[in-house]
Amino acid sequence: LPVAVLMGFIAMYYLNISANVMSLGGIAIAIGAMVDSAIVMVEQAHKRLEEWERRGRPERRAAVIVRAAQEVGPSLFFTLLVITVSFLPIFTLEAQEGRLFKPLAYTKTFSMLFAAFVAITLTPVMMVAFIRGKAWPEARNPVSRLLHRVYEPTLRFCLRHRWAVLAIALALMVSAVWAFHQLGEEFMPPLWEEAYLYMPVTVPGASITTVTQLLQVTDRIIRQFPEVALVFGKAGRAETATDPAPLEMFETTILLKPPSQWRPGMTPEKLQQALNDALQVPGLSNIWTMPIRNRIDMLTTGIRTPIGIKVFGTDLNEIERIGREIETVLRQVPGTRNVFAERVGQGYYLDLVVNRAEAARYGLNVADVQNVFQAAVGGMHVTTTLEGRERYPVLVRYVRDLRDDIEKLKRVLIDTPTGAQIPLSAVAELRWAVGPSMIKSEEGYLVGYVFVDMTGRDVGGYVDEAKQVVQQKVKLPPGYHLEWSGQYESMTRVWRRLRLVVPLTLFIVVLLLYLNTRSAVETAIVLLAVPFSLIGAFWLLYILNYNLSVAVWVGIIALLGLDAETGVVMLLYLTLSYRHWRTEGRIRSLHDFVECIIEGAVQRVRPKMMTVGTVLAGLTPMLLASGIGADVWRRMAAPMVGGVVSSLLMELLVYPILFYMWKRSTELKALT
Repeated sequence: LPVAVLMGFIAMYYLNISANVMSLGGIAIAIGAMVDSAIVMVEQAHKRLEEWERRGRPERRAAVIVRAAQEVGPSLFFTLLVITVSFLPIFTLEAQEGRLFKPLAYTKTFSMLFAAFVAITLTPVMMVAFIRGKAWPEARNPVSRLLHRVYEPTLRFCLRHRWAVLAIALALMVSAVWAFHQLGEEFMPPLWEEAYLYMPVTVPGASITTVTQLLQVTDRIIRQFPEVALVFGKAGRAETATDPAPLEMFETTILLKPPSQWRPGMTPEKLQQALNDALQVPGLSNIWTMPIRNRIDMLTTGIRTPIGIKVFGTDLNEIERIGREIETVLRQVPGTRNVFAERVGQGYYLDLVVNRAEAARYGLNVADVQNVFQAAVGGMHVTTTLEGRERYPVLVRYVRDLRDDIEKLKRVLIDTPTGAQIPLSAVAELRWAVGPSMIKSEEGYLVGYVFVDMTGRDVGGYVDEAKQVVQQKVKLPPGYHLEWSGQYESMTRVWRRLRLVVPLTLFIVVLLLYLNTRSAVETAIVLLAVPFSLIGAFWLLYILNYNLSVAVWVGIIALLGLDAETGVVMLLYLTLSYRHWRTEGRIRSLHDFVECIIEGAVQRVRPKMMTVGTVLAGLTPMLLASGIGADVWRRMAAPMVGGVVSSLLMELLVYPILFYMWKRSTELKALT
């Protein structure tokens, strides 16, 4: 284990992969499976040494150990290769999911590759060097006696009632299908950041004074909650082209106290709902997210909510009408907390229309009039003051009392070339106009956004229902179309890619298993571990109320490799026992064959339990983790923990039945 992990860290160093939550998570997932090969190999050597002791030590100890390693080594090497190959779909992920999970895929893959190398090279050498002394019978071990006492009568009962056991197994598979269909869908699990980003929006046209008052009101309400440590809100855009936020969009960052200081029974979901209920301010549509999550969503899709709808068309007024109609319709969909359509055509402007003929009578041109108006209202940079090493621009403009009303602006004085001063109204007209507040375009079309803030539902289920409602109740004119965006866009991109890559990976896994077993029947029996494991995986996800996400599918893909390993090991034990009995000529009846199967299964239950125990020991801390970053770990570990447990039970009870039915119908037809 330390050798393979150390080699994994060396690979991380040369690939410039940092030690972070995800890269170390890959090693944590692999760490249980990495020692499985050593457990099986040492256990096989122990069994052969027991027989060697009973026969009076007819040959050298090293020869017995090497022969035991040769019996299980090839199968173990192939199982570790299968575990490695099964993670190939993760390498095909792109965008943010690729950046998040590829470090995990690299570290897990390299760890398993090095573990496979160590299993066939270093482990046999260490066995020869360090396994000394008398090989005590397994029956002297109290844990082994307990396992045998429980497992042997259970297995005999299952072999006697094999059709009933197979029917129960089939029923459990069907129940897993039901549990799968109850799971929701989402792109990523909610990565808890111990902070909220409150992003309400209002209609265009609000003044800076009104926006400031609203910002102060919402900040005061938020600050009243005892779980809140700090509140900071802003409205409008920063002095950069990368922040095209309109004045009517607020961004309030809410930093929370540690959960240990929260009120009893308070959870992040309850706190967010309580904040939303308290912030029902007239004119504001609330949007809730988290700071880092919001930045990622806006950079990738331009949508600041988990779900967004892009309305494409050629006329902004029509786009706004469609968006407002969608806003009204979506309020009826269960799970909608808030929905807001951009008022793309409701920007308010004060237009200065210069009368060129009148301006010419006074010797003025258009630029002269506009420069005076700009200086009066917006200000004009006249000089720069030097304060030591600091420089400050000096702007001059009218005081607020002379520019806060359109009638006052009409009296702005303009100097003419003759030295006379005339009011602005003599050469220009001021009038209010309505136009686009912001013009956005994508794919050659004008576009408007509809933001949807939902709660209590999964993203996939909500969008499926919302699509049906919009399709039925919103009629789009020719030349206009909708595109569902936000996290839903990323989710559909991942599903499309996995639908192509996962079947290809399954084909490679089947090919490796066939190259190992050289039998289509044995390969099929091994692959039955996959549906067996999905029983526990889907039911545990259902019990924990986890949605299907990229993190969950990463765990299921990792489970695929573990299934192949545990299935191969169980089938290997049954096959070795069968060959041993056939070689000695001990299978003369079906009763003898049953005893052969029981010996192969019961006498090897200890390594089976040890391999599963090491896997669970590596995954359970991830399943029980808490804090920042634990959301992803728990959803990766949950299907693996549930799948390993159900796969173990099915392999211990169902595999012997399938092996019995297979051999009886082929090689042992004549037995009675």
